[in-house]
Amino acid sequence: MIERTTVPLARRVDRVDETMIRTMYDLAEQRSGDLVRLEIGEPDFDTPEHIVEAAAEAARGGATHYTHNAGIPALREAIAEKMERDHDLAVDPNQVVAAAGATEALYLTLLTTAERGDEVVLPTPAWPQYRLQIQLAGATPVEVGLSAADDFDLDVDRVVDAIGDDTACVILNSPSNPTSQVYDPEAVEAVVDAAAAHDAVVVLDEVYASLDFGGDGRSLAADLDANNVVVINACSKQYAMTGWRLGWLVAPEHLARGAIKLHPGTSSCPSSLSQHGAVAALTGPQDEAEAMFEAFRERRDYVRERVDSIPSVSCPAPDGGFYAFLDVSALEGTSFEIAERLLEEHGVVTVPGEGFGAGGQGSIRVSFASSLAELEEGFDRIERFVRDELA
Repeated sequence: MIERTTVPLARRVDRVDETMIRTMYDLAEQRSGDLVRLEIGEPDFDTPEHIVEAAAEAARGGATHYTHNAGIPALREAIAEKMERDHDLAVDPNQVVAAAGATEALYLTLLTTAERGDEVVLPTPAWPQYRLQIQLAGATPVEVGLSAADDFDLDVDRVVDAIGDDTACVILNSPSNPTSQVYDPEAVEAVVDAAAAHDAVVVLDEVYASLDFGGDGRSLAADLDANNVVVINACSKQYAMTGWRLGWLVAPEHLARGAIKLHPGTSSCPSSLSQHGAVAALTGPQDEAEAMFEAFRERRDYVRERVDSIPSVSCPAPDGGFYAFLDVSALEGTSFEIAERLLEEHGVVTVPGEGFGAGGQGSIRVSFASSLAELEEGFDRIERFVRDELA
């Protein structure tokens, strides 16, 4: 008889940590009772009906097969038009590669540009999936912790100092998850120039660019005369299409061709139906997307007012996206311990700042992608929690 043993896992499983977003989600799922869920960055709106209908019509018409690895021509053209219309970035459709969400677009970019053993510079606090993907690609993340005292602005000198001959990529996320900060274009240009001097690529993750409250959504790449920049974007946040998994990368043509060559090794192509839905999203009426933008702006303003009213708690003004990165360092314990107590004692689910890398300790991330009613209840509970802790 064959002895039954536990099959060993690949070593990469032990080399990576579970994200704090997933940890808090799982803790919440294990807890009964009334919870206010502010941990997930997902619009609480449904996808606009004309997008749903376009995908349904495509399905009924037989568009249910594999597509080109880069995406259907109509989508690539629509993305190029959107990038110029909404983000002032001139793009040729041949520079566009559609992917299964911005997440896959990022991973394809890393696989295309980073060799095993290369370094990827990552200003933090940052979305934890960056670190995970860098490690899965066999590269080494080099974190550059930004300062809460400077509202997590991009520290050009420190980022440039981290770029060297082993650097394959620098990842910049603006507006930022988790801090909601929008980077200064001149600072980004300095990083791009420094990366170019070392034959490194700068990845601009602009998935929240259409939720820039203080600007016009203009791409940070719009004024760059550079051939080492990749721009990432998606339909997820702007059009409430998170579950459709439709994103893209825009890159110099040689890099785009490399990503297309590797795409069969990940998903081959995004869902054919999601692609047709995305065409409708990008080329159809924008009134519902604009209404969602205004709702997020209203929620942002509400959150700012509530944070200002809570003693010993502050956050950088959220410039874009839908996150508030609350400084709770006046409370006892690590950010994870604080988030855990907030969940257990008051039923509010947030994400510990330490899960976003260097610079995140002492903070918790709150998503204001939820309704005003839920935000009001959540911040009532957060305020009671803080006042109880400080008493």
